[in-house]
Amino acid sequence: MLGLDNIEKVKPGGLELKDRLVSVNRVTKVTKGGRAFGFSAIVVVGDEAGTVGFGLGKSKEVASAIAKAVEDAKKNLVKVPVVNHTIPHQTSARYGGADIFLRPATHGTGVIAGGTVRMVIEAAGIKDILSKSKGSSNPHNVVKATFKALLDIRRPEEIAKMRGISLDKVFNG
Repeated sequence: MLGLDNIEKVKPGGLELKDRLVSVNRVTKVTKGGRAFGFSAIVVVGDEAGTVGFGLGKSKEVASAIAKAVEDAKKNLVKVPVVNHTIPHQTSARYGGADIFLRPATHGTGVIAGGTVRMVIEAAGIKDILSKSKGSSNPHNVVKATFKALLDIRRPEEIAKMRGISLDKVFNG
């Protein structure tokens, strides 16, 4: 999806996925016979328990563009590490002109994020997080940068195993 190695792909079967429409864009092609309108939609789907995906759909009608985007998103589901309703450590990522910064937050903070980032975070099931979106506000690039940041996160168990220490020592030094 974004060229990362540590991605844990998920099959959509048996998951109760909720889809969120991020944006619909009308594109116009001027031909000899007039203007031909088309639509492109970007959608985020997730089970609000650590599984999330995004998809892009294009069509002559809005409804079918959204349907295609949902189907595409279901093909690109990935698992995101969620520990105590937040992420294990801070991360940042850049895709195109969009720059995203994500930081774990204490319980009760809520989702502090802008519109596009918020949709991805909520679909993933993260309840407490601080985020900042810098640079471009293009929804396509913001969604991809947010996914890149989420997929850069490593699980605490993975880090403990890699360092050869206990899980408790990862958190408490």
